[in-house]
Amino acid sequence: MNQADPQATAPAGALSHLKVLDLSRVLAGPWCTQMLADLGADVIKVERPGAGDDTRHWGPPFLKDADGHDTTQATYFTACNRNKRAITLDMAKPEGQALIRQLALESDILVENFKVGGLKNYGLDYESLKEVNPRLIYCSVTGFGQDGPYAERAGYDLMIQAMSGLMSITGEADAVPGGGPMRVGVAVIDIFTGVYATSAILAALEARHRTGAGQHIDMALLDVGMAVLGNQAAGYLNTGAVPQRQGNTHPSLAPYQTFPTLDGAMLLAVGNDGQFARFCQAAEHPEWASDPRFASNTLRVKHRDALIPALQAVTRGRSTADWIALLEDKAVPCGPINDIGQAFADAQVQARGLVVNQAVTPVDNDQAAIKSIVTVASPLRLVATPPVLRRAPPSLGQHTEEVLGELGLDAAAIATLRQAGVV
Repeated sequence: MNQADPQATAPAGALSHLKVLDLSRVLAGPWCTQMLADLGADVIKVERPGAGDDTRHWGPPFLKDADGHDTTQATYFTACNRNKRAITLDMAKPEGQALIRQLALESDILVENFKVGGLKNYGLDYESLKEVNPRLIYCSVTGFGQDGPYAERAGYDLMIQAMSGLMSITGEADAVPGGGPMRVGVAVIDIFTGVYATSAILAALEARHRTGAGQHIDMALLDVGMAVLGNQAAGYLNTGAVPQRQGNTHPSLAPYQTFPTLDGAMLLAVGNDGQFARFCQAAEHPEWASDPRFASNTLRVKHRDALIPALQAVTRGRSTADWIALLEDKAVPCGPINDIGQAFADAQVQARGLVVNQAVTPVDNDQAAIKSIVTVASPLRLVATPPVLRRAPPSLGQHTEEVLGELGLDAAAIATLRQAGVV
């Protein structure tokens, strides 16, 4: 694991000239702002006094203290809040609203995921803040977007997985034991929305270079859920055929699925006829490649019911490791089916430095007992301006005095705000 000292001077990232005001919580918005933070942006995360982001409490599992005991800090929060400065503000109070406006005046980007119209009541919507800072790029993340019949509804990842049709194509077919619609194991719509939002923000920044003006970005989980249906959506839209669940098999490729082995299972992902011929040769069944039923991918998909049982009878004869070793130098995609622990123990994952361990700055709350927080490294590998590690996921309100001091408030003014419950 890489050990990162939060006090060390970090190199400037690609976005180190930008300030981001993060009014979002849970996953989609914070995922976006963590990406910006990893790339060097100064991200100020605003949370409710006393409670904070909902995900601080979404446990178990919880972070451990130095003695290995659970704290009250859920690990969920750490997945998407690295490299940020955290402050607490009650935006329901006029003083809190004034401070948000002051922060927005100095920010390049604002990300929020309140219900449609929720921030307008506080004068913190895009049109209001545009008057304060016309260069502001204001990204709203909602379940269903700023318009349409569902605009007022709250949206959650699981709901969108169901509504978008993603669950209908995930899991085993109804005829198979355990068949039925299934959610993906992580909140992929939230995460994809965060990634799409980041792309939109970077595009808006490029537009601002030319025009000098910011703009409003309307990100909807449902829009993203439909977009990431990818080839399944393309198939339906162009043929009218509704895709069905088929477990780990692929609707357009064969063999492209899990196969039993002597000691478990493996994944075989044959994407073209050359790979299939090389697999057949290695499996000591070269005749399969010239069989008129299997000579092309389209034919293999058509005759899947004959092909797959024949392959399964052969794959059971070797261990997973033996198959991987046999096929590795033949450019036939094959691999193990790891659990998450096995995945992080994988030599390639370790070689790429995909685990980072950040020391925690002691503060006067529960997180003081936490010595370090481990997160997954950013997958963005910019050679000249790589992602930077500056701060571990912050404790609630950890940087309130620091950030408000930068706005010109002295210790007495901050103490008054704290006594009034504004921070």
